[in-house]
Amino acid sequence: MNRILFFSLIIVVLLGSPFFAYSNETGGTKEEIQSLNDEIAGKRSKISQIEKSIVEYKKKIEEKQLESLSLKNQLGILENRTTEIDLDIKLIEEKLATINLEIERLEIGIDLKENDIKRQQAITAELLRTIQKSSEKNFVEILSAYGDVSRFFNKIQHLKNVESDLAKGTRALHVAKVSLEEQNSETQKRRAAYKQLQDELEQRKLDLEEQKFAKEDILVQTKNSEQVFRTMVVGLRNQYQAIENEIGGIERQIRDKLEAQKKLELLPVDPGGKFSWPTQSRYVTAYFHDPDYPYRHVFEHNGIDIRSAHGTPLHAAGTGYIARAKKCADSKCYSYVMIVHSGGLATVYGHMSKIVVQEEQFVTRGDVIGYSGGTPGTVGAGPFVTGAHLHFEVRKNGVPVNPLNYLVRDWD
Repeated sequence: MNRILFFSLIIVVLLGSPFFAYSNETGGTKEEIQSLNDEIAGKRSKISQIEKSIVEYKKKIEEKQLESLSLKNQLGILENRTTEIDLDIKLIEEKLATINLEIERLEIGIDLKENDIKRQQAITAELLRTIQKSSEKNFVEILSAYGDVSRFFNKIQHLKNVESDLAKGTRALHVAKVSLEEQNSETQKRRAAYKQLQDELEQRKLDLEEQKFAKEDILVQTKNSEQVFRTMVVGLRNQYQAIENEIGGIERQIRDKLEAQKKLELLPVDPGGKFSWPTQSRYVTAYFHDPDYPYRHVFEHNGIDIRSAHGTPLHAAGTGYIARAKKCADSKCYSYVMIVHSGGLATVYGHMSKIVVQEEQFVTRGDVIGYSGGTPGTVGAGPFVTGAHLHFEVRKNGVPVNPLNYLVRDWD
């Protein structure tokens, strides 16, 4: 007779019940989880409704953008965009609330799983102690406990079933532990998603403030007059074109000079022709040729706007030569730095509040070249601003290209 069978039989006698069983959730816990599921379903339904509203407002904006330029049209675009951003904020808030409920549900599941595992481990430990305690009993003692051989062998058959349950229980314990690890991992992911959404919410609130400012600024400057608006647009176009001509002309002049002196050949080429981000921030408020750019009726947006607090250090995106460092003394002047790089590339950093480099100076990637500005009404901000940010351009052979195709987040 297998000795393990005898020991297990002793356990059956002593415990008088099947060895391994999972505990059930209490009624209260089931009700709590069901309540959370109902809340989550309600939140998801509300999220779906808000998303549909956002799509509708995007269509309204697109329709307005197809209309001829006018003060009324521009105000309508800004109004719809403000509403769209406001809805986006509400959408993010609902998503945050949903994640909170999901985390709460996961935590309840984790507690239940941990309690099950503890109980199962306690039963296993008790069985081991019982086996140890009964290991000295012999065959005659066990047989006499049942009185006759027939009853003894009936118990042996029952013991086989118990052993099968024991094996299933062991596997279930392993599955429970794996499930617990997965739930813990999912909880961490949801917490990370929550933090990311919180950051996005703060940025969208700033977007909303800037859209409101843009609308108010137009009303103040035009005094709600269509004629004044048209005159203002012409003036802004002329100012933009003058800046664009200046940048383009200086780049060609400096590049020709450096090539004649063979200085460009001495510049190291950045890996893959890529640039590092000029700021710690990665939040882009306006993209290259962005159809939603507030001043698109004046000019095409030839770079990206990166939100950065006023006075944030700005770094050279790559090794190069300072072709222009335009310093200003008032808010109407556009302050910027242009760096010429190897490979026909150049970078431009606009709306700077302070510049700390000089023209004809060499810089390496990561050097501080100045500080961000862009706050309306501050020195160097220029006329094309609604909030603090850096306007960043990449030019290839004198032609503006999408900076996001050249920027990398990190360097090895």
